[in-house]
Amino acid sequence: MKIAKPLLLVSTPIGVFAGLREAWRFHWWLALLMALLLAVIGAFCWLTVRVARREAR
Repeated sequence: MKIAKPLLLVSTPIGVFAGLREAWRFHWWLALLMALLLAVIGAFCWLTVRVARREAR
């Protein structure tokens, strides 16, 4: 576990960026849809963390 967490923290954003780049090369609108999906998932994660912190107080 000591190596797995840092490896995931580094490789995941690199993989997401590479996926967006390949989607852009395939069709530009596909990359925009992927970016929109990532934004929605990120917003829900942020909302979950915000609610958890508020309830912890």
